[in-house]
Amino acid sequence: MPKIKQQGFMKALQCRECGREYPLEARHVCEFDFGPLEVAYDYAKIKTKLARAVIAKRAQSMWRYRELLPVAQEPTVGVEVGFTPLIKADRLAKRLGIRELWIKNDAVNYPTLSFKDRVVSVALSRARELGYETVACASTGNLANSVAANAAASGMKAFVFIPYDLEKGKVVNSLIYDANVISIKGHYDEVNRLCAEIAGKYNWAFVNVNMRPYYAEGSKSQGFEILEQLGWKIPRHTVVPMASGSLLTKIHKSYQECIKVGLVKKTNYSVHGAQATGCSPISAAYRDGQDFFKPVKPDTIAKSLAIGTPADGFYALKVFKETGGASDDVTDEEIREGIKLLAETEGIFAETAGGVTVGVAKKLIASGAIPADDSAVLCITGNGLKTLDAVENHAGQTREIGPSLREFEALLESDKELTTAKQK
Repeated sequence: MPKIKQQGFMKALQCRECGREYPLEARHVCEFDFGPLEVAYDYAKIKTKLARAVIAKRAQSMWRYRELLPVAQEPTVGVEVGFTPLIKADRLAKRLGIRELWIKNDAVNYPTLSFKDRVVSVALSRARELGYETVACASTGNLANSVAANAAASGMKAFVFIPYDLEKGKVVNSLIYDANVISIKGHYDEVNRLCAEIAGKYNWAFVNVNMRPYYAEGSKSQGFEILEQLGWKIPRHTVVPMASGSLLTKIHKSYQECIKVGLVKKTNYSVHGAQATGCSPISAAYRDGQDFFKPVKPDTIAKSLAIGTPADGFYALKVFKETGGASDDVTDEEIREGIKLLAETEGIFAETAGGVTVGVAKKLIASGAIPADDSAVLCITGNGLKTLDAVENHAGQTREIGPSLREFEALLESDKELTTAKQK
């Protein structure tokens, strides 16, 4: 094995199982035990360079924490991504029965309205450093949108591979950037397996295959922002939607890293997971008290979470144990109710994954897993405009009248819902 050379604040790629180290290349599994690789950092060096005052002077993007992100030089892709709002959700808190609630709203992330813009900006910046000109991904929708958009903005060629039954909006949102969109007759896990084969033959940067150690680190930026926006405090509870489970594990990692480099004080916190019942291998394993999950075939309207064999499922279960977190899942109807509840209380329209997060938070609060007198942050990861199909017949109905005051007043008198609104 060649000598490992530190790049920037990155020391090496390190196996999460055996600890073996590898050069900072495009690789994602250990050749000894096939454990996943992740980036190891020089935290001692970072601690001397990164401080709250330094961060405060930087541009409001995810890159204000760049020492803790896996690039050797200044980022070249997605430099304006991140620093999305953290919203105090008092009306939703009242409806869910909790003292204090915050919404981390990546539904307005730049440029494609999902948290995937974070991981893609990291993966593509690093891919450029490694000399790649073509990028690719397997995706349930949001990742495809982000890879296509960010590749277009940076002049890179993009191939995105998607299951055949994705929401129309997400397909159009990938095609518009002139990416090569390949629809596969199968579910996500089959798409992912094909991409692993393609990555072995073609010299492309597959963001969630050979570039996965770098790509996954981008999720940490959401956690860094939550801490800063709370006044450099760790939230007592954080509820995170799970597909692969990577976002949840990286938010936990972001809290731990900020403790390690002195940005926040060490306090007790719990990280909780949320899944759709139609694809809930991680939450099922949690309920059964198991350390390992059983793969499932997805059947849910929450297609962005429809990964039946989650790559980080095992590590998500470890996070629950380490932090005292819990996990649960919600039905398609409960997902729709969660979307509507968030929209009508806080004016935030989330995609189906957001409905999952709100619905599971409601369950966890009701069960006492998140105490009613505590505080929680809900991670909303994508915009509702991407999944209109899921709610178009459940959002309510328009009332049609002629351009007449008389007709409007007649409507007010005859429609019970409008009459109630008039009285309020």
